[in-house]
Amino acid sequence: MTTNLSRRSLLALGAGLGMGLGASTMLGGSALAKAPKLGTQTPYWHRFVLGDAEVTVVSDGPLPLGDPSGTFTGVPKEEVKKMLSDNFLNPDNVVLEQNSPIVNTGDKLILFDTGMGTSKAFGPTTGQQQKNMMAAGIKPTDIDAVVCSHAHIDHIGGLVGADDKPLFPNAQVYIAQSDFDFWTDEGKLGSPLKDFIIHARKNLMPVRDRIVFIKDNQEFLPGVTALAAPGHTVGHTIFMVSSKGKSFCFLGDLSHHAVLLLEKPRMEFSYDSDPKQAAASRVKMLDMLAANKIPVMSYHFAWPGYGHVAKNGDGFRYYPEPMNMQL
Repeated sequence: MTTNLSRRSLLALGAGLGMGLGASTMLGGSALAKAPKLGTQTPYWHRFVLGDAEVTVVSDGPLPLGDPSGTFTGVPKEEVKKMLSDNFLNPDNVVLEQNSPIVNTGDKLILFDTGMGTSKAFGPTTGQQQKNMMAAGIKPTDIDAVVCSHAHIDHIGGLVGADDKPLFPNAQVYIAQSDFDFWTDEGKLGSPLKDFIIHARKNLMPVRDRIVFIKDNQEFLPGVTALAAPGHTVGHTIFMVSSKGKSFCFLGDLSHHAVLLLEKPRMEFSYDSDPKQAAASRVKMLDMLAANKIPVMSYHFAWPGYGHVAKNGDGFRYYPEPMNMQL
């Protein structure tokens, strides 16, 4: 006997099964087994290929900023809230991610930024980088280089542990000297920047002998080139990462938000040291990345933060890259 399943016969079969299940249920039978809720989430790491390199993105956990009023400025607060609502985001609580790429070139294992570490300045959801790195099969002792976009609390906070000992004992640390000098300056301990200075000194001073200062347009590691993008901090730097003709740009804090600071890239952000300079750097670099269709990895965009930016009127639009689960 030959079997010829048409669409009509499959639909009829489905209808018959539905009737059977309905009858079973009405007669008191149990059509489906009950199972307990698991209460667990997928792993907080993601992996993809870049040329000959393997990239693993690990999260330090969500970082909630709360009400956007006073944080995103230069645009009426009602307009900011509408921009969030129109994109199905909570208008009363801006939540950022913390996405760190770890690039395995075959010769080097390179981590970009280290999260909040032990600090809970933004609540209890941060400080997950070490756990997620281990879950991804990467040992902190195997990291050869830690590249820091700047010395803010959520980017260098995971350089040392609660005991003030380095968490990446075999790594050199790369950062712009202007940023290091600014955020470790003890003379600023009496200023409103006190908490940032304390945290920067706690994490950077124990590894001072391992720090290598980087310069604009310098390829300081094979396939990793620094691009100065000042304003968010005096030495804020983004990085072009390349392997076998493929590239992406790690944005650091060039843009904290995929809607607010892309749709209106000249909007100001209260954590910027020089908001006007930060906006100029943002527009300049995003123009370049959009024109050249270079993929981006953003530290603070929605997990895992990898995609493209394109021009959209006077601003930009972010297009997340589909997560490819096959390497």
